[in-house]
Amino acid sequence: MTWCYLLTAAASALAFYLATRHQRLWPQRRLSARALRIGASALLLLSLGCAMQALGTWAGIFAAVTALMLVAVALPYLDAWRQARTQRRQVRHVG
Repeated sequence: MTWCYLLTAAASALAFYLATRHQRLWPQRRLSARALRIGASALLLLSLGCAMQALGTWAGIFAAVTALMLVAVALPYLDAWRQARTQRRQVRHVG
């Protein structure tokens, strides 16, 4: 059950992030932002349910939301790091 709520919370955070306009992790996404937000909400509810089943009500809620927040904070940094790597590869040095 622990892996269930951790993975669904991470997938939920990723779907919420991909639904934003400023993301550049997957620029040619096929799904609309609305569909991504609906899917992310469903994944979050599933994560909450799995965490509450594994840990109890309040501990499960806090654990699932903490996992969601961890991934939600890490994704913009991952996005910026990937963009910086891409830009470094495109720079040609003269010399």
